[in-house]
Amino acid sequence: MRDRQSVIERAEIEGVELVRFLYADHGGVIRGKAASRTRLAERLSSGIGHTVAMMAMNMLDQLQEVEHFGPVGEVRIMPDPSTFVLLPYSPGAAAMVSDLVQLDGSAWDACPRTFLKEAVAALEAEGYALEAAFEPEFTLGHRVAGPEGGLDTLVPLDDSLCYSTIGFDLAHDYAIKLVRTLEAQGLRVEHYHPELGHGQQELSIRHAPALRAADNQILYRETVRGVALRMSMWASLAPKPIADQAGNGAHLHLSLWDRERHANLFDGDPGLMNAFVGGLLAHLPALTALTCGTVNSFRRLAPRMWSSAYAVHGPDNREAAVRVCSPLGQTGSVNLELKPSDSSANPYLSLGAVIHAGLDGIRRGLDPGEPVLVDPDTRPGAYPRLPSSLDEALDALESDSLLMTALGPLRGGAYLAVKRSEAAAFKERDAAFELFHHLRVF
Repeated sequence: MRDRQSVIERAEIEGVELVRFLYADHGGVIRGKAASRTRLAERLSSGIGHTVAMMAMNMLDQLQEVEHFGPVGEVRIMPDPSTFVLLPYSPGAAAMVSDLVQLDGSAWDACPRTFLKEAVAALEAEGYALEAAFEPEFTLGHRVAGPEGGLDTLVPLDDSLCYSTIGFDLAHDYAIKLVRTLEAQGLRVEHYHPELGHGQQELSIRHAPALRAADNQILYRETVRGVALRMSMWASLAPKPIADQAGNGAHLHLSLWDRERHANLFDGDPGLMNAFVGGLLAHLPALTALTCGTVNSFRRLAPRMWSSAYAVHGPDNREAAVRVCSPLGQTGSVNLELKPSDSSANPYLSLGAVIHAGLDGIRRGLDPGEPVLVDPDTRPGAYPRLPSSLDEALDALESDSLLMTALGPLRGGAYLAVKRSEAAAFKERDAAFELFHHLRVF
């Protein structure tokens, strides 16, 4: 784990000129500022000044009128030295994931990363630790200007079939460069394959403790796009960048561990796992506002799309919102897969809310009901439907007292305002406008 001094030394040795201090905002956008190498030592202690208003900015760069998020007020972007990585796709640059803190260095109630830290602390207080991994998909291709000045579209790299060896070959140069870049940043690659959609790729990295898993998702998103740009391509992790192609999820894998014994509790305590699942299902309508936080997300969350549209669970059921995954091999362990999750979400808010929901299930001993062993869409009316729009999900979140209390009034109020503004803005425009803005941002 790096400390401040080792970061300074590494930056000097590697000839880094700019170090990006990254954070994710309420719109799910990764933003930041960069410190020069000559001022890095100072900025590692002081952070970089930042207006509070940026946490009221939506993904269209429209500033919302939210109390306490106006032109008056300052926070600091404070980097975490343990997350320092070189950026091979941007020679001379490095990055660190950051917290947003108050001027005296104390936690700011609107910081998403702090929200996840607080959720992790709540788990630890009860003797638990969470291991997690996002499983992202993305579409690789070229951003092409629309005819007669129309909006850009994403033209996929290929039209290969799902898992086909042709798909491997067509994306080979990019995939190898991406793997090497991720590994160089300490993100351990698990597996890779071409997916169902044209130009669609899936590359997964290994699970990690909850905070590190969310940090990894930030670095993963940056790297997927950065490598593509250096190769004169465009990569989009948007849930649905091309309307008639398969959507891009970022399924969230979870396992709960005993902190003292370092044992996966989902392996040996089915009652505990069921209660955790019960918590997820009880809060799932509200959770979708955080795990699938854009208008574009709900193009993907439809029946028979293998992305889940019903609040049910089941063993290896890929149409269930919560899939109980079979262990891999003799030494494998059980984990849960939350399918309504994508890369347009702020991973700190998403994973933090999931922890609060699962912990609520444990505390109250919630029953998830019988596992569903069929496609739930084959039994109309038998199972609760997830929200079908961002507006519906936000209504559910606003009505969920547990999650709103966990978010707190400052963070929760700003998040609702930002997301409701996005829902309203896209409702006034056509599909081409929506697809363009999501593919360019995510």
